[in-house]
Amino acid sequence: MPSTTWLITGASSGFGHHLAQRVLDEGADVIAVARRGDRLGTIKAAAGRLTTLVLDITAPHAEDELRRAIEAHGRLDVLVNNAGLGLFGSVEQTSDIEARMVMDTNFFGMLNALRAALPALRASKGRIVQMSSLLGRFAWPSSGLYSASKAAVELMSEALALEIAPSGIRVTIIEPGTFNTDFSASAHLVAPDGVYAPTVGAFLTAFAQRPADSFGDPADVVTAVMQTVAMPEPPLRRAVGQDAITGIRTALEAQLAELSAG
Repeated sequence: MPSTTWLITGASSGFGHHLAQRVLDEGADVIAVARRGDRLGTIKAAAGRLTTLVLDITAPHAEDELRRAIEAHGRLDVLVNNAGLGLFGSVEQTSDIEARMVMDTNFFGMLNALRAALPALRASKGRIVQMSSLLGRFAWPSSGLYSASKAAVELMSEALALEIAPSGIRVTIIEPGTFNTDFSASAHLVAPDGVYAPTVGAFLTAFAQRPADSFGDPADVVTAVMQTVAMPEPPLRRAVGQDAITGIRTALEAQLAELSAG
């Protein structure tokens, strides 16, 4: 039987990089996709076969290039839609350019990968892993546009799961909390002015002062993805990290209380 093949976007850093390495180490094949070819070069093929594709998934030709890479490989069993961009700042002071940038990467880029992958995934009755965030379920001061992009992923993925269920493809949304990756360092910050100093500014300052050991181990997210893909009937959503579980539960309880209050 041929080896399982995974396509992982955003594979040059963070969860995508760790996951690509784990999948290869366990003997599966990986099509690793990222904008930065130099970082893709740090992934080492072990038992599995590695194919790298340097590509901006928001580019007009991205869907075609992804489809060609899948066809060249011959099969696809798992799509991990992981490429993402962080953006933090007040809603008012975030420019249209910055807002469109985060939506292009976190939502429309994901759509490109889905459209390219779905024909092959139908053939394999494969799995789709959509990387969201705890901030796809609620927002912090400063996360408005980022949360909006991840909330869009959440609801699009929920509809997708219903639409493709008869094909045998299963969709899971992974909702990580805060983990020790380079996400915070690479995220784009819109510095607040005095109007937002008490809310956005105070939150960003407090977050920046968190000790390193308060962030989770990225290996936990990788393990959660691997376990979820192996399940015959995986859940639609899986929160990873105690902060994600607690934060999402608190947000849902607040919404239920508001519904009950009428």
